Amino acid sequence: MQIKIVKVERKKELRKFIHLPAKIHERHSNWVPPLYMDDNLFFNSARNRSFQYCDAILYLAYDGSRVAGRIMGIINHRYNKTHHEEHARFGFLECWNEPEVAAALLKAVEDWARARGMTHVVGPLGFSDKDPQGYLIEGFDETMVLSTNCNFSYVNDLLEMNLYNKKIDLVVYKIDIPDKIPSFYTKVYERVVASNRITVEEFTQKKQLKTQIRPVLNLVNQTFSEIYGFDAMTGEEMDALAGRFLSILDPRFLKVIRNETGEHIAFVLGMPDISKGIIRSGGYLLPLGLFYILRSARRTKQLNLLLGAVREDYRNAGLDAVMAVKIIGSAIEAGMKYIDSHLELEDNVKVRAEMERFGGKVYKRFRIYQKQL
Repeated sequence: MQIKIVKVERKKELRKFIHLPAKIHERHSNWVPPLYMDDNLFFNSARNRSFQYCDAILYLAYDGSRVAGRIMGIINHRYNKTHHEEHARFGFLECWNEPEVAAALLKAVEDWARARGMTHVVGPLGFSDKDPQGYLIEGFDETMVLSTNCNFSYVNDLLEMNLYNKKIDLVVYKIDIPDKIPSFYTKVYERVVASNRITVEEFTQKKQLKTQIRPVLNLVNQTFSEIYGFDAMTGEEMDALAGRFLSILDPRFLKVIRNETGEHIAFVLGMPDISKGIIRSGGYLLPLGLFYILRSARRTKQLNLLLGAVREDYRNAGLDAVMAVKIIGSAIEAGMKYIDSHLELEDNVKVRAEMERFGGKVYKRFRIYQKQL
């Protein structure tokens, strides 16, 4: 096998890069395709603002005329400066179970990173923690959800063969939704609301969500600064992130808590699982893809948590219980049966304890790898 690595520079090559996973995962029953409209924006350096503060490179691997794999290299200078790191990232690695291809792709990113003074390569990571993180190492029989990597188990073997080792794991909890909220939690809810003079705000229309974008994401900036991989968002990036997801969000599953002066002090955001709709659409919104996605959102029995935060000076005040009561109540009304917690860092003890307090069980585990150059 003679592998040739080619830098993606033309639209034709970018199209091959974006659509290669569909070929690799053709018989992978749990694979969820990307929304190609989103991918076309994400990998476009002229339209994705992340390219303004990141160096990035895309590579394709060829075995003769066959496209055999792909990978992206990223250096997030803003993150590295804030966290005093000299780390490059790899992401979006896709190939068949072919060690020569994986080795060539990884080496290309390593050489690129080394030439720019980096000391480590970590991944899989995107520009920020809002992009898919980690490769699945447990839970291969479970359906994947939006914004998580879906990989074959051999990918982890290929990384280890190339001397990548564990950086950190992320876990995903599955929580059974009860038929009704236990009275214990409703009493906690009433006590916390009364003693903290807070207001819980709920929504029924998508247009109401637009006014919440920046206040909610500013709260994320304030509270996520110590979380691995987090990169604070600018106002423009907040608007861009909202633009990617606003059309498929359900306003019933955003809960915002304000204090007596009207400040946002906590929120939680969930979304009905749309994986089946995306699979049916093949990743295309037109002509019928959006219909399939919205129909799957109405029919699903699973609620996926996306984001949540409590302002530091209000932690340990019971606000997490207030948000849980509200969002579980909405899930019960919608006929949901399960909650997927999305990715939680394994060392985030407080959040993990909260998940387990509500009966959550770890059912997926993802791993971020590292290699010293």
